[in-house]
Amino acid sequence: MKKTLILLFTLISMIGYSQSKDEQAVRDLLARQSSFWNKGDIENFMKGYWDNDSLMFVGKSGVTYGYKSTLENYKKGYPDRSAMGELNFTLIKIEKLSPEYIFLVGKWHLKRTIGDVQGHFNLLFKKINNDWVIIVDHSS
Repeated sequence: MKKTLILLFTLISMIGYSQSKDEQAVRDLLARQSSFWNKGDIENFMKGYWDNDSLMFVGKSGVTYGYKSTLENYKKGYPDRSAMGELNFTLIKIEKLSPEYIFLVGKWHLKRTIGDVQGHFNLLFKKINNDWVIIVDHSS
């Protein structure tokens, strides 16, 4: 019985650690982003993105290039806490494409007093200076 319990706990712990450190880093980044968003802190939310003019954001209005433009679009689209609401991500698929790229598909949901909104997103992460950052965001 004791050996069976030890084996069971070992298997459960292995399941929890089956994802790579890189995949966990991406999950942690999204958790931080969600936390900052839910505090109304768009500036820190944006730290998950590549701070570069080549950052690409694809949304309902088309393609936006650049960190500053993406930040300004977020501020314009979500001018206050009621517009921002509470963000929740549901991750559907994470695939490590290479040592420096990860592709992610997920759903986002904003619970708001002015009406909930939701959609899907695709993110392309790149490992730059040993940190994972979003280099392409396609959200609908």
